[in-house]
Amino acid sequence: MARLSLKAEAQRYYLGYLWWVLEPLLWVGVFYVVFYELLGSRTPDFLMFLAVGKLMFIWFSKTVNYAGTSLVSNEGLIGRMDLPKSLFPLTVILECAYRQVVVFLLLFVLILADGAIPSGLWLWLLPLALVQLALIIFAGCVASVLVAFQRDFALLINLGMVFMMFVSGVFWDINDIVNESAAQALLTWNPIAFLLHSYRQVMLWEQAPDVAHLLVLGLLALAATAATLYLMGRYGPHLARRVVSA
Repeated sequence: MARLSLKAEAQRYYLGYLWWVLEPLLWVGVFYVVFYELLGSRTPDFLMFLAVGKLMFIWFSKTVNYAGTSLVSNEGLIGRMDLPKSLFPLTVILECAYRQVVVFLLLFVLILADGAIPSGLWLWLLPLALVQLALIIFAGCVASVLVAFQRDFALLINLGMVFMMFVSGVFWDINDIVNESAAQALLTWNPIAFLLHSYRQVMLWEQAPDVAHLLVLGLLALAATAATLYLMGRYGPHLARRVVSA
């Protein structure tokens, strides 16, 4: 389903699969003009700093937004067939994961062109990406259930992604926060801020991420994901009735 959806989407646009690369580049370009050229950001090597933050955040925000409407957009199929309800958000999540592989390759090219030399620390990118994927599955499935019960949640989730973008250090450095306890609290309670900071540590600053924090976050994300998928399966018929009747 994910592959067919990607193929169908590519056929709708003249540039097809090139949009997988062009769209993230345009996002980075827009934010670079606003925060560097107009507002004069003083963050060193701001273009690469922004590229890592924005490209990793887009994966989370777009996937959760798309997954949120996955159940209601398949209302007809859900009403006719007894399928696992988690199938629909998981299909969207897999579709976006295919795109993100291309985005990762694009990011590697940008960083290498900027003069960075890959090291063994880059192996940390795999566990970082897996933890982020677990968070995406959890958040995407929860979002799909919320929207199924009340369509208004789609708007709230979209606004929530904008809020997360501003508080997760997409275009500003957490290290610039003067209050050290506030910066630590942000990394502790905002998993996206922690992941973006960790990606930058590995790819830009040649530092290993906080292993203990990453391990705890990964275990919590896996537990939350497993519980969410179980509940979606357990209450699948009730969820289907809600989708069809809403």
